[in-house]
Amino acid sequence: MITRTKFFCLFLIFFIFSCKKSTTVLFDKSHIDDLSGNRKEKYLDSLVVSLKSKKNDATVRDLYLKIASEYYYINNPKKSLDVSLKSLQLSKDSNDSIRIAKSLYYVGDCYENSKKDTAYFYYLKAQKVYEKIQDNDNVGRMLFNKAYVLFYDGNYVECEVEISKALQYLKKSTNHQLIYSCNTLMGNCLEKLVNYDKALWYHKVALSDLEKMKINDNDKDGINNYNVTSIINICNLHDLKGEFPKSIKKLQALLSEELKKKWTRLYANVLSNLAYSKMRNGDYENVESMFFESLKIVDSIGIESDILYKKIHIGEYFLTQKDTIKSIQSLKEANQLAIKIKSSNEILTSLKLLSKVDKKKSLFYTNEYIKVSDSINTVQKNTHNKYARIEYETSRIEDENKVLTKKNFYILIISFGLILLLIIIIVIRYLKYKNNELRFLKKQQKANEEIYQLLTEQHEKINVAKENEKAKIAKELHDGVMNKIYGVRMNLGFFNSKIDTKIIEKRKEYIFELQNIENEIRTISHDLSRGSFLEGNDFNVLLSSLIENQKDISSTQFKYLNDETFEWTAIQNIYKINLYRIIQEAILNTNKYSNAKNCEIRIQKRNDNVLKLSISDNGEGFDIKNKKRGIGLNNMKERANSLKGQFNIESKIGEGTKIEVMFNFQTLS
Repeated sequence: MITRTKFFCLFLIFFIFSCKKSTTVLFDKSHIDDLSGNRKEKYLDSLVVSLKSKKNDATVRDLYLKIASEYYYINNPKKSLDVSLKSLQLSKDSNDSIRIAKSLYYVGDCYENSKKDTAYFYYLKAQKVYEKIQDNDNVGRMLFNKAYVLFYDGNYVECEVEISKALQYLKKSTNHQLIYSCNTLMGNCLEKLVNYDKALWYHKVALSDLEKMKINDNDKDGINNYNVTSIINICNLHDLKGEFPKSIKKLQALLSEELKKKWTRLYANVLSNLAYSKMRNGDYENVESMFFESLKIVDSIGIESDILYKKIHIGEYFLTQKDTIKSIQSLKEANQLAIKIKSSNEILTSLKLLSKVDKKKSLFYTNEYIKVSDSINTVQKNTHNKYARIEYETSRIEDENKVLTKKNFYILIISFGLILLLIIIIVIRYLKYKNNELRFLKKQQKANEEIYQLLTEQHEKINVAKENEKAKIAKELHDGVMNKIYGVRMNLGFFNSKIDTKIIEKRKEYIFELQNIENEIRTISHDLSRGSFLEGNDFNVLLSSLIENQKDISSTQFKYLNDETFEWTAIQNIYKINLYRIIQEAILNTNKYSNAKNCEIRIQKRNDNVLKLSISDNGEGFDIKNKKRGIGLNNMKERANSLKGQFNIESKIGEGTKIEVMFNFQTLS
């Protein structure tokens, strides 16, 4: 079946739809529309130059897209492509998915008429981005654009698949203009696949979408044009099914002066299609004039595709009228024009008709038809493989990107894990270091506290030692020096009243004794622990001398009893000093308080382990419980305790006093 002029109407819809891009008012659109083509291009050029110095933001990217759209309107695809690619790069730099997809879409539009496979590739890339951002309307739009490319490359089966996908995405869409275009393209695609009934159904669905557009769209002229296009498509299907009267009726209803005045091209197509339907129905009245009128209109407009369809129809008309010369002339012109604009279907149609009309060259035209048909089939096959390859390669790239993304994700996770592990190790080591530092500080603090404690204890010991030294000095002065001074004083007082030679000598002895007391005080001041008066003297002799000296100064008879088997040389001086001072203090107390006639001082060793000192008198005695002990008794007790000895005193009034001191022999040796 020959191709009809009616397909021009579909092309017009696609052209209008493809060019209708977003033009949000960020610059003076009305001013641009008022400019002529050359002035408009210069104005757009100046906008591009000014944008080069601007910061890459959403407003700048939108302006680039609007300028690209305006270049497209004035049929300058090269500049539109350059600006669209600039917008694409800026959008990628900003990771702006919405404008990346839109830029890809615009780039595809720029290649649509020159490199359909490149346009298909960019539409596919835009589709993938829209799918990621879940923009179903624009996914449907890209599927429609791909189907449009496939339709005009003769891949009708794949075109049907893409349109079916688009309609699936647009099920919930309110974009009735896009849905209308998809249904229209589906109808034309099914027509090519010779599924006329289903094609008719889709064109009627398109008309129902047009009714929805009437409610929401104020562009009544545009809607009217869509309506005329749909009716032309429906009438074409009636003609293919042989229902010419239906087609004639619908087309006659469209012809009007208003259509001729406002939409001359559409009027020409309606007129040509009506003439064709009448011719096929056998009604030749005014058919020739109608064909030539429509040809004259499109020729004045200069649309070569429309001229081509009209010449084919005129050639077919002259064939029905048996005017072979005019038929051959018209068909040859159509064939040459089809070759010029590379319209493969129309080349085949014109060759097929020429083979029927020109009997002389029938074989030539038939061979040309076969040759061109084979070439077209090869091209279509290659084209089919080309678009399938684009889909496959794009899918493969996506899969590789997914694998790469997955690998990168794993690498990122592993890197993150390693970094986290490293951080944990660093933190653990830091905490361990801090814990060690804290433990060290605690140990240092504890050591400081121990040192402080030791210093405190040492200070206490020093204080105690000082107090002990003070006590020792007091004891030494009280028990030793004071007793001697007292004895010397008593003797000197006794001898002062006598002047004989013997007494004078005796007085000299006591003066010498005072010198000894002076030396003893000096020695005590240097070293209380060392009994200087014991050095070089036998302890028994010292004790005997002490007792013997009491005869001249006291009325009490002192008696000293000693265990001669006891070795005093084995005893440390500190113990002998304390024993000496205890005996000395006891003698002093006896002389001062007891008024005793006899006093016995006894030192003996018991059981080879114990040294026992006993001092007993028959003096007045005292009540131990009631009488407060003086410093002398306390000194004796403290001296005994300092040697880990036992001190005991017994006394009763009128019965005298007995003092016992016992030391462990082993502790003394």
